Amino acid sequence: MRKPILIGALLASFFNVAAQIDSTDTFDYSKFGDAEGVKRFCNQKVVNQTPTRIVSIGYDRQSSFEMPSIPVSAMLPAMQNFSVKNLSALRAQVNIPVVSTNKVIWQVGANYWGSRFNLENPGSNLFAKTLQSHFLASAGVNSTLFKPLNEKNFLIIQASADVNGIFHTLKDVNKNALTWSGTIVYGWKISENNMVGTGIARTYRAGRILHVPVFLWNKTFNDKWGMELLLPARGHLRYNFSTSSMLQVGFELEGNQFWMSLSNSPMGELYLQRGELKPRLMWDKKLAGFIWFNAQAGLRYNWRFDGMNQYNGSKDNQRYFMSSLGNPLYFSFSLSFVSP
Repeated sequence: MRKPILIGALLASFFNVAAQIDSTDTFDYSKFGDAEGVKRFCNQKVVNQTPTRIVSIGYDRQSSFEMPSIPVSAMLPAMQNFSVKNLSALRAQVNIPVVSTNKVIWQVGANYWGSRFNLENPGSNLFAKTLQSHFLASAGVNSTLFKPLNEKNFLIIQASADVNGIFHTLKDVNKNALTWSGTIVYGWKISENNMVGTGIARTYRAGRILHVPVFLWNKTFNDKWGMELLLPARGHLRYNFSTSSMLQVGFELEGNQFWMSLSNSPMGELYLQRGELKPRLMWDKKLAGFIWFNAQAGLRYNWRFDGMNQYNGSKDNQRYFMSSLGNPLYFSFSLSFVSP
């Protein structure tokens, strides 16, 4: 009899302790706290921020515009004016997380941007004919590192290398078509709704190499309103209809320097410095799962469209021409697979 009595007593004691643990009236959570010595780190986003695109493919189209002041040749002062009926572009990008922990996030990616100018009548002008019959292409690789230092401070380091130009075959790709850019930002994660940072960038977004200060500010004001700034590259005011639909108004500055070989021309090699400012309205909508749709419409404002005879040329005596392109309306749409 002693053995069953002992087992019964033990079971009664176990259920009595379990009942006390399950009771919120008798369990004092204040006796427990964070483990000492555990270092915490901030993350890279604010609440309701637009999702990060992992894979994206899109299409752009610009309406008609003028392309004035294109030289007949490098040896003659005569200029020609052309009309562009439309411009279409294909875009693709991939950003793959290589390392994603609370201590560091490292992504590597690739991108492509190919533009086709549809001129009304290029005639015998070699630059216009070349632009009409080929894609003005930019393709490259990039790497981004987000390194939180603690709960409040972080570093962002970004670098990219692109080949840009008009290439008849892959053999035409050369070092003169290569540009590289980079950005470093030191920032403060003030709260889950607010993060700011400042740093410096080497960029070709305006078509010509620039070394400029940058300012990052992502802030969510409430459930509906927020803003996402990375100046001077882009800046948007955001309105969230819901967590799966948002509208943004703002701008983006983009561009690069493109290499061209104009064979049988006194111009020979030409470096086209192309920069565009796009004031725009954007709509992002979740379709299903991690698939999102993006549509945008706005104005393509010509920042720079200069033909230079020197790599990274910036002086007047290095310029073949400076064309003040017309400023057409544009629209674009894309499909993206985004991160959780």
